[in-house]
Amino acid sequence: MKRKERKHLKEDELVSTVNKIIHFVKARTKGFVALVVLIAVLLLIFAGLKFATGENRKKESRLLTQILNLHAELNNTPENVAQLEELAGGGRFSRLAYLLLATYCVENGDQDKAQSYLEKIPERRKDVIYYQAKDLLAQIHFKRKNYDKAIEIYKKIEDENPKDHSLDVILFHRAEVHEEKREFEEALVLYKKIQEEFPQTFYGYDAAQKIRKLETKK
Repeated sequence: MKRKERKHLKEDELVSTVNKIIHFVKARTKGFVALVVLIAVLLLIFAGLKFATGENRKKESRLLTQILNLHAELNNTPENVAQLEELAGGGRFSRLAYLLLATYCVENGDQDKAQSYLEKIPERRKDVIYYQAKDLLAQIHFKRKNYDKAIEIYKKIEDENPKDHSLDVILFHRAEVHEEKREFEEALVLYKKIQEEFPQTFYGYDAAQKIRKLETKK
């Protein structure tokens, strides 16, 4: 009798242990399956994003090509201006489109329109396009004899000392404004600075010539 009881007890313990193992495996299996499903979903999302990124890059490449082609044909096809304006209205290359439109207008003597395009370029992203736009805007003020406004723009660029734009260009352009304004001492200081700090550049060479010219006026 006791043997039977012990046998039943052992069988009950075995059943209990097996049940616990099964329960544990089931619980872990559910978790494992969930984990596998999660990984699969993440992989699908990643693959989808990679595909979307590739597609976006293709779209951006086509857009950039379209903008550059439209600009290249502006002199022969002035009606391209309307298409460029439309492309400049939004998107990653809108600032480039505005800059190209402004350049075209300056080349054709429409300074008002050029200034309106340049003023649409936002201040928040200060890169090479931004500083080229600011330089062009200052040149427009220079041509209009708004000397103080041009100098103000150039001084601001100098203070920011951008890595994306050559400072010798900015210094030289500001020196030209001072020279035109007959502020020869200020111009001379800037030309000498360019000659000292950028001697091997195009503007360094031009600055040396400007220095000789201004010193003869003393």
